[in-house]
Parts: sequence; C-alpha cells; structure tokens
Amino acid sequence: MKQLSAILIFVLLASCSSSRKIVDKPIVFSEERSALTLDYLRDRYGLAQEVPTIAPKMVVLHWTAIPTLEGSFEAFLDPKLPNWRPDINSVSGLNVSAHFLVDRDGTIYRLLPETTMGRHVIGLNHCAIGVENVGGTKDTPLTKAQLRSNIWLVHYLAKKYDIEYVIGHHEYTLFEGHSLWLEKDDGYRTKKSDPGDEYMSMVRKATKSLHMKPLPKIKPIL
Repeated sequence: MKQLSAILIFVLLASCSSSRKIVDKPIVFSEERSALTLDYLRDRYGLAQEVPTIAPKMVVLHWTAIPTLEGSFEAFLDPKLPNWRPDINSVSGLNVSAHFLVDRDGTIYRLLPETTMGRHVIGLNHCAIGVENVGGTKDTPLTKAQLRSNIWLVHYLAKKYDIEYVIGHHEYTLFEGHSLWLEKDDGYRTKKSDPGDEYMSMVRKATKSLHMKPLPKIKPIL
C-alpha cells in the first residue's frame, strides 16, 4: 500500500506539472465505417441517427494486450473486423477502435474525433470515449508514463464534455440496468480484465477533484 501511495504521488506531481501534446493519428473512417457504425447504433442500441456521433458521458480505459504501438494501431485501422475476432464478429462487422491510443512512453495519439462513436465497450459505446493503452501483458505491463497520460486525458476530457464516469473496461457490466446501458442482447457479453482494480484506484484518486459519479453497485440476487 505504501508503494502504491508513493507511485500515485509521483504520478500526480508529474501529470499536473507537465504539459501534454495530442498527436493526431487517424484510423480509416470511410463511408463503409460510417455505415457500419450507424448500423451498430441502430441494431445494438435502437438509436436511429444520420451521423455516427456520441454525447460523451464517460471515459473507458483499456489495454490492447499488443506489445507495440504499430501492432495496436493496425488492429484498429481498418473499418471491418478482422477474421481473428470471431467472438464478436457475429454481432457486427464493425472493427473495434478507440478515440485515443497511449504508447508505452506516454505519447497520446488521437485515432478518432472525440464525438464519433468507436466500438470499444459493450452497451456503452454510444456515450463513451475510449482510451487504449499499448501493452498490458505480463511482459509489457502498463507504465507510469501511460498512467500519467491517462490521468491527464481524463482531466482534459472532463473540461470539454459532461463526463460523469471514468471506468476500466473490466467494470463495464456494472452498468447493466443503468440508464446509460443500451445493449439489446442479454447474451452479448465478454469478460475483461483491463486495466484492473489497482490501476483504476490510482486513476480515481488522481482525478478525485473532478467529482465523478461512483460506479453503480452490484444488485443482490434475490
């Protein structure tokens, strides 16, 4: 616990005192991707829209489990889902993506406009800005530089939008039954572990001044 507190103090000081630059590195958002995104909004959430935009209410933090920036970027680049994702391909052909990708050195890349929908979290894409972090495996754990950038991004986004929640990908199912949850298929869920309770605890402590809403509580089974 003392070690975690020391890390958090270091990260807080560094993230508050240093400036950040966002590097635009757009993924392909063609007419095909736009159409697939509109289909996703309609079919998964019942939202009939003419443009694939969102009104951000939360920031969702992820890891890619891919060790390099190049490999992570390639995974999101194309509009259509690759063949190696059969677990979610039956639901939609839209490729996964996020709005930001943070390299292991802390460099922040913007892949999508912040108010365009990306596919990164079940049930909540219509209101969620996604932040992916390169790595996350045993051999490539998330770095202090990434943590600093994630904290900075949460502050940056909270100043621009009406952000109510910051969550880890592994916490998304807590929103089932919440007013923000729109996924129609009760059987469409994937189990996630990123970025973990310890990581989110540090992020939440470092963004406490933003007064985010607490996570929904798990309803007891009667």
